[in-house]
Amino acid sequence: MRILFVLSRVPYPLEKGDKLRAFHLIRELSKHHEINLFCLADEKSHPEAEKQLKQYCSEIYIHRIPLYTRAYKLVMSWFGEKPFQVEYFHSRTAQRKFDEFIESHLPQHIFCQLIRTAEYVKKYTLIPKTLDYMDAFSIGMERMANKAQWPLSLIMKEEFTRLREYEMKAANHFKHHLIISEQDKTCIEIEDPINVLPNGIDPLFFEEKSIKKSRDVLFTGNMSYRPNVESAKFLVNEIMPLVWKVLPSTKVTLAGANPAQSVIALKSEKVEVTGWIDDISEVYHSTKVFVAPMLINSGLQNKLLEAMACEVPCITTSLANNALGAQVDLQIKIGDNSEAIASTIISLLTDHSMADALGKAGKDFVLQHYSWEKEAKRLETIMGITNI
Repeated sequence: MRILFVLSRVPYPLEKGDKLRAFHLIRELSKHHEINLFCLADEKSHPEAEKQLKQYCSEIYIHRIPLYTRAYKLVMSWFGEKPFQVEYFHSRTAQRKFDEFIESHLPQHIFCQLIRTAEYVKKYTLIPKTLDYMDAFSIGMERMANKAQWPLSLIMKEEFTRLREYEMKAANHFKHHLIISEQDKTCIEIEDPINVLPNGIDPLFFEEKSIKKSRDVLFTGNMSYRPNVESAKFLVNEIMPLVWKVLPSTKVTLAGANPAQSVIALKSEKVEVTGWIDDISEVYHSTKVFVAPMLINSGLQNKLLEAMACEVPCITTSLANNALGAQVDLQIKIGDNSEAIASTIISLLTDHSMADALGKAGKDFVLQHYSWEKEAKRLETIMGITNI
């Protein structure tokens, strides 16, 4: 079958969750189907992006939306009803290019990732369409708004209201609906059923590597993404001072692309800020304890899947584990405040048998429940598509 993927970002390099999810689904589906790819872009593409994607896509079109268009759309969006991010990624020029792409390649199924791409496909009523919400964006925006300061909080609250309404309206234009976790599924109210399609894990992370455990505490993610920025600050400013009182030589690594200035400012003799790393699996394998103190995100955290696959003992919050579904204390440790997380870090750094057992159980859990190959097959069933 000829499947058209419509994305709001070019899915390479894999430094963001939506890119990672799209890339692996495209890779798996390309084994049995013809994949065409239409990408929007708000920045210059990586020089290797098209080369990497052409391994799996027969046709690729990347439409870069100029800065002046994005700025104009954001200003004008204040006078409309659609979410700001939907307006940001939609333009008449891009729509025209998309329509031409449709006419040229005649897809048999359209897969849209995130509601911000929904505007482009609404008029194509004769082609079956699938919308991958990924996360309940409205709930995530509400949580960020509650933690932000004015006037940013005002903007975020307005975006929350618009997102909540648009999530429901967008559903009317799609035959199939996907979400990344049961937790997020309960946050989107639409009449049609929503299918939970979790992320998988790249087999690369399961490979055994003989790397010295040189890092004490690790947190990873795109370090310009607000929830990751807030989590990094929470880890360094509130959790680690409690750890340092007991284990003063403990060091923290914050690994991930595009660190914001507030993350860079955390750098010290005890805090390493790496920026982009080509092979993040090596960083995981060199780590004694992984901490994901997520306070805002509602979706499934790829960083936890990756760390657990590398047999690193992991600590996270109830919010993050609600999506993950690991068994508390057997496969993962939970802490919902700085004191609880700090205490668990100290325990895992000092009790090696506990840490080893947690790491092994976590890896077994991910092996059993998270596979891109399995999720791609499940997606084929959901969309009702057959092999070429």
